[in-house]
Amino acid sequence: MIVTTSSQVAGKRIVKSIGVVRGNTIRARHLGKDILAGLKTIVGGEIEEYTKLMAESRDQAVDRMIADAEALGANAVVDTRFATSFLMQSAAEILVYGTAVVLEED
Repeated sequence: MIVTTSSQVAGKRIVKSIGVVRGNTIRARHLGKDILAGLKTIVGGEIEEYTKLMAESRDQAVDRMIADAEALGANAVVDTRFATSFLMQSAAEILVYGTAVVLEED
C-alpha cells in the first residue's frame, strides 16, 4: 500500500478515487512515565517515553487507515494528514486520514 502526503504518485496515475479513509487511536499516559517525565522537565531534554508513545500511536493509526483503504479495494492513500487532539488531561487522540485511490502504472 502506497501512503503519501502528496496528491500524486510519480510514475502512476489515479484511475479511481474511492473516498476518505481514516484510522485513529486514543492513548492515555502511564503514571510511571509521568513521574519520569516530571523529572525530565526539571533537568530538561527530550521526554523519550512520550516520544515513543506518540510514535507507536501514529503507527497504529496509519495501520488502521491502511486496513480501511484495503477493505474498500484501494492500493494507495493520497493527501494523507495527521491530527492530534487532547481529550482529557492524560489522554490524546491521533487521527490519520487521506483519500483512498486505485493507482495504475503511467
